[in-house]
Amino acid sequence: MDRTVEDLDDVMTERSRLIALGYRMLGTLQEAEDAVQETYLRWYRLSEDERAAIDNPQGWLTRVASRVCLDVLKSARARREQYVGPWLPEPVPADLLTLSSHATDPADRVTLDDTVSTALLVVLDAMTPPERVAFVLHDVFAVPFGEIADVVGRSPAAVRQLASSARRRVAAHRGTVATAPEHDAVVRAFGSAASGGDLGALAALLDPSVVLRSDGGGVVSAARNPILGPSNVARFVLGCLDKRPTWRLVERPTADGLGFVWLEGDDVLGVVNLQVAAGLVTDVWMVVNPDKLAAWRI
Repeated sequence: MDRTVEDLDDVMTERSRLIALGYRMLGTLQEAEDAVQETYLRWYRLSEDERAAIDNPQGWLTRVASRVCLDVLKSARARREQYVGPWLPEPVPADLLTLSSHATDPADRVTLDDTVSTALLVVLDAMTPPERVAFVLHDVFAVPFGEIADVVGRSPAAVRQLASSARRRVAAHRGTVATAPEHDAVVRAFGSAASGGDLGALAALLDPSVVLRSDGGGVVSAARNPILGPSNVARFVLGCLDKRPTWRLVERPTADGLGFVWLEGDDVLGVVNLQVAAGLVTDVWMVVNPDKLAAWRI
């Protein structure tokens, strides 16, 4: 095989892994794909001699993609200020962007798959850009601290501290999340109460501090501000169903466990994920921005 063609094949096989990395860093598939496209553009701008001098193309692509993502994260705050209503990570189906090929232990797979859940992406979104990059690269993709230091422009010791800080946040989150069976049982009860129009039963499933966030991105109608409290959240959910009598709330596996899609016929018009702790729903994430639903329409 021609060496150039062989190099091309080697580089392009990395695309799915880079998309998985970019999504965990940025929270949307479109931004991840844009970051990967920029990474490949930088690769092909190199001369043949420059590419030949790179001993580990996979490592090079990972470092460059991470730098691109870091730049995007640094500018995200300003862009989010112009976003219409709450911004939420793009929800993905349960089997999309998993890293199971990297995990031999089923327990490790659960941990890896958890890194594409809306619940954890919300936690990652609250981190500083260097913290998030350090956590994703080291704890998810097993990149050594020395290489991460080159990406974020810090010393290896500083990067270790960044990853440690991020890990504590993630551990605190995981310590409060319900087990999968408990989560799914509460989700099913939520769906039954919502579909049955039972305000009292629905409110009883909600934590006193429950928050509902609805992401329409200014493209479709959605709540512009978070909705607080069991009564308000329950009334909002039932109101959505009353206003859209042709929509159905249907259970679907998601990266958060059991969740829902809003269906009109066979068309997916929204995704609803719940976070459950101590038998009650603490967070409702409702994404109806059509730009964040492409993965559900395949």
